[in-house]
Amino acid sequence: MPLVSIIIPVFNGEKTIKQTIESVLQQTVADFELMVINDGSTDNTLSVISQINDSRLNVFSYANAGLAASRNRGISQATGKYISFIDADDLWRADKLEAQIKALEANPQAGVAYSWTDWIDESGQFLRPGGHIIANGNVYNKLLLRDFVEGGSNVLVLAKAFAEVGGFDESLNAVEDWEMWLRLAAPYEFVCVPSAQILYRISPHSMSTDVWKMEAASLRVIERALAQAPEPLDYLKRQVLAERYKYFTFKAIEGRLERRRGLTAMRFFGQVIIHDPIWLLRPKIISIVLLKIALATIFPSQPTYALLKNVKR
Repeated sequence: MPLVSIIIPVFNGEKTIKQTIESVLQQTVADFELMVINDGSTDNTLSVISQINDSRLNVFSYANAGLAASRNRGISQATGKYISFIDADDLWRADKLEAQIKALEANPQAGVAYSWTDWIDESGQFLRPGGHIIANGNVYNKLLLRDFVEGGSNVLVLAKAFAEVGGFDESLNAVEDWEMWLRLAAPYEFVCVPSAQILYRISPHSMSTDVWKMEAASLRVIERALAQAPEPLDYLKRQVLAERYKYFTFKAIEGRLERRRGLTAMRFFGQVIIHDPIWLLRPKIISIVLLKIALATIFPSQPTYALLKNVKR
């Protein structure tokens, strides 16, 4: 039985899947099984994978069913003591698994280990650091206020935990990672590895750019999380909504600006002020947000993009 089961869901990932798999095979811990769950790919994904020769690598192909279903299919076949996931366009630092295993072994009361995340672009170039937040122990409240795990390619989880909390929610088409981490945080403690070991790839077509899906799914998750919290947390609802809408606002004006996203960011910004009017007392952030919203809604995207680059310089 391997120590770790690693699950890679992939749908049409021919451009990045080789790099992702190689980042796993280069881990300093070698005792793992690597399961690629092919979610009905129609490109050359399988051909690219077939060129990789490693006995720990196994590919399972299914009809397309989505990210959550693919992860659940991997969980159902995993045999390791621990389970970890990595999306087909993300990368791990070589010591990711080793550091997280040590963290769980040193904290037997914990069921989940996570590391810090940095963002890279489509070509793999560094963009910016993630939140780099340290949260240990009972993290439910902190996780509800902010998804400090920052993606599905991060955690190392005791396999038995999924038997207790269930699989990923296949009815969600966004933020299913956050919903799962919240369910795990109810019965289990978390432990942080304070090192940037996950490289999260940003692309114009990634799921995290669809702020409309994220909003709808997040509101469902928040209501459920408050109802199922280990203790009454209704007093946190306004703060949770404020923090979530701050996140949506920044996501909507991230990258190349468009009028539709600018108008959506304006609506998100209004929700932030409704739930947290004190945010208006941060003039530097507010001025940047309002400038980007104005540029997105008034000017075409190409001139706006060029103008923002000049402003940054």
